[in-house]
Amino acid sequence: MALNRSDLPENVLSLLAQGAVIPAHPLALDAKRRFDARRQRALTRYYVDAGAGGLAVGVHTTQFAIREHGLYEAVLRSAMQDRLDWDQRPMAMIAGLCGGTAQARNEARIAVGLGYHAGLLSLAALAGAPQDQLIAHCEAVAQEIPLVGFYLQTAVGGPVLSSEFWRRFAAIPNALAIKVAPFNRYRTLDVVRGVVAARAEDRVFLYTGNDDHIVLDLALPFVAMRDGAPVSVRFRGGLLGHWSVWTRSAVQQLARIKSELAQGGGSLSPELLALDARVTDCNSAFFDVANNFHGCIAGCHEVLRRQGLLEGIWCLDPAEGLGAGQAGEIDRVYRMHGDLSDDAFVRGNLERWLS
Repeated sequence: MALNRSDLPENVLSLLAQGAVIPAHPLALDAKRRFDARRQRALTRYYVDAGAGGLAVGVHTTQFAIREHGLYEAVLRSAMQDRLDWDQRPMAMIAGLCGGTAQARNEARIAVGLGYHAGLLSLAALAGAPQDQLIAHCEAVAQEIPLVGFYLQTAVGGPVLSSEFWRRFAAIPNALAIKVAPFNRYRTLDVVRGVVAARAEDRVFLYTGNDDHIVLDLALPFVAMRDGAPVSVRFRGGLLGHWSVWTRSAVQQLARIKSELAQGGGSLSPELLALDARVTDCNSAFFDVANNFHGCIAGCHEVLRRQGLLEGIWCLDPAEGLGAGQAGEIDRVYRMHGDLSDDAFVRGNLERWLS
């Protein structure tokens, strides 16, 4: 049965509108690269207790290869059931959707059947397709589930998308949000201009996925012109692979940004603005920027392994692991930015999450 935006619980819509931390859920595997349900459950419990406002499952951080391994439905079901069994509070549950139109629509139907609220639609499989075809694809998938658009960076397969594309996307009635993750300020502005041109800035929520400017995306207004007047738009929250680690700290950072904006009439302290560079430095290690993002999934696994949440850093693809020198870079950011970690929070709860 198709799911429309109007069908969503009001508390979920309100949560997304106010802005939330939405981690991209990793995939827990054992040493034989088989799905580790116990560790996966522990991760879900960690994100819930850390204060995440939602979970994104079946996305890049979960490893797109779960589809070829027949794990897509099982992984989505695990996250939904483990979350509900642990805590009944409202959370926005977002399923990753990939492939051509038939595949993406089928994945959307699976997600709706499992109780997910929206689908994060990757266009990587259609990279190079003309704009009309991309929009037709989005419109077709939106017939099944509310959509979260995804501006995926080109380094991991995302196509370049114009402001006109985002205007047309934002005009789709079942468009809910956009994850803006081109890691490029010019292309980020293209999304803002497109949403403003569609007069959708109050209806289509912007969520940052720009790991190179997480704090500034959340802290600063973005302005686009419409009818000769400036229109100010803000990112509501973030949907990030980076937030799959040190999640409790991310929740606290978003709360601090919201608090300072509310109390300071829109102004932020220099200390908070300086946090952007520190978080970006951490991301450079976790996402293996030095090796063109080769270890972007394994790097997050390594942080979770050090905390005890994962047993190892195994990925479905044996060739996917840490990049050259990445472990040393993670050591470095732990020394320099360890106060941004949530290691103490994890230590205090790990036994309970693994039970």
